[in-house]
Order: sequence, then structure tokens, then C-alpha cells
Amino acid sequence: MPKKLNCILLIDDDTAVNFIHNKIIQTSGCAKEIAIARNGLEALEFLKTRDGEKYPQPDLIFLDINMPVMNGWEFLDKYEELDNEQKGKELIVMLTTSLNFEDKEKAKKIGNINNFHTKPLSLEHLNKILETYN
Repeated sequence: MPKKLNCILLIDDDTAVNFIHNKIIQTSGCAKEIAIARNGLEALEFLKTRDGEKYPQPDLIFLDINMPVMNGWEFLDKYEELDNEQKGKELIVMLTTSLNFEDKEKAKKIGNINNFHTKPLSLEHLNKILETYN
């Protein structure tokens, strides 16, 4: 098994999807912590919150596109403005229900996005992501 990650951040407004993805990640045992943000703004607030001397810096971020308050594209724009010590470990996977070809093409052009997949996340899918980037 690949090394255990310190933190995975799920950014998605769908409570049921977050529940399922959280359970899959827990079942895999691949992360010490799983954080959930319901939109891009909540995710930015999480990333900017210090715990003692350090920021959370998730090893892996699963990002949805279509969310209220701040969608995935808006999050990525604001994410670029964060200090390096506030950003995650630069592994962002778009995990979305979008079947829009333009979304997939746009994601390919953004340097921070490492992969683009449709929901839901499965244990097999998670393991492939971890093997690829660990």
C-alpha cells in the first residue's frame, strides 16, 4: 500500500456524495484526516487556518466544479493567490458529474489539476489515484 496521507480535502456541496467519498477514503485507510468543505470559499478558509505553527496543506484535494457560493473554477483562481505554505501538496483531482467536454478541456489547461474524473469515487479509482501520485 502507498504511504498514508496526512490529509485529504473533499470540496463538494453534495452531502450524500461527501458521505460516500468519506466512507471510501476511511475504508482505504489511506489518510490520517479527511476534511470536507461544501464550496470553494469554505475550502479556502480551511486552507488559511493555522493549527499552531502550520497550515493544513492537504496531500490530495478532490474538487467539484458546480457548487454554490464559489464553484471549482473560482476556487482554483483564488487558490493561486494563496501563499505556498497555505496551498495543498499540489495534487488536485477534479471529481465531478459534469459531462461537459469544455470542462474537461479547461481542466487539462490548468496546471494545478492532476486529473479529471466523474463521480462517484470508488475504492478502485482512489487506489489508482494514490498509486499514480504517491
